Amino acid sequence: MPTIRYTKDHEWIAVDGSTGTVGITDYAQSQLGDVVFVELPQPGRKVDAGGEIAVVESVKAASEIFAPVGGSVTESNSALEADPALVNSAAETDAWFFKLTIANAAELDGLMDRAAYDAYLKTL
Repeated sequence: MPTIRYTKDHEWIAVDGSTGTVGITDYAQSQLGDVVFVELPQPGRKVDAGGEIAVVESVKAASEIFAPVGGSVTESNSALEADPALVNSAAETDAWFFKLTIANAAELDGLMDRAAYDAYLKTL
């Protein structure tokens, strides 16, 4: 079972070995409203922790998605390009944005577990 960590920008990363699967949280999608478009990174793209890596657009706004950790993109979720609204119905499961090979696992230590993320949401 992968370990899941969260950022203050409402991204999640499910870590399985050296692979991280990244998406946005249910809270983030609820703030966005109906998602109408996603722009996903191309495989092979390298990104630093906190770097802008994708874009999600809703009827309300466009928002950047930031990489929770640095690494190299290995796969993008083509299902989101065909059906961006999947983000609204399955934000923390099937609607992942991309997978990457994690460059520095120590960067995961700066992220929140579910309990810490839930506590953080209560401060917003």
